[in-house]
Amino acid sequence: MTEIPIILLAAGQSSRMGGIDKLMQPINGIPLVARSATVACAVGPVIVALPPEPNPRYGALDGMDVQIFPVRDAAEGMNASLRAAIQKLPPDAPAAMVLLADLPDLTEADLATILKARQTHPDNLIWRGTTEDGKPGHPVVFDRSLFDQLSQLQGDDGAQEIVRKYQDSVYLHPLPGRNALLDLDTPDDWKDWHRKHAL
Repeated sequence: MTEIPIILLAAGQSSRMGGIDKLMQPINGIPLVARSATVACAVGPVIVALPPEPNPRYGALDGMDVQIFPVRDAAEGMNASLRAAIQKLPPDAPAAMVLLADLPDLTEADLATILKARQTHPDNLIWRGTTEDGKPGHPVVFDRSLFDQLSQLQGDDGAQEIVRKYQDSVYLHPLPGRNALLDLDTPDDWKDWHRKHAL
């Protein structure tokens, strides 16, 4: 079976962190961006979108088996990364997983579960993780038939435009707790997360 490449979106500017780079904050002793890449590498080949150099995120990924590429227009938002990443996919990729780098609770098992859903529900075009109570989140797997549309997205809406367009072909699969949705966008988010995980 051809492996499904994983696009790790890590070019955001942490604009709500008051000057702190959220992806460089430690999770179990390693920067969040490295933790996310490690989880992704366990289930497939990883393509990481990063801001232009110099940026400490490059050092955090040093030595990891990932393909890194700078997103020149990263300030535009998430879709600049998606557009660029789609161009980096292997020509024979049957699908691609899109994963945000700031989801600290997602696990290797979660990613593997969504990849398996693609096999068990092949009549869909999009396969997506949800929270335990059904709220859509990440990761999201897109069939290769959608690559061209992904490569033309503009702005910072992610691929929501495409997900809405093909809502009848989206398979949703619940993951444990809030793994699929919990991100750490503000200093208070980080404090809350560390407090809960210290218990």
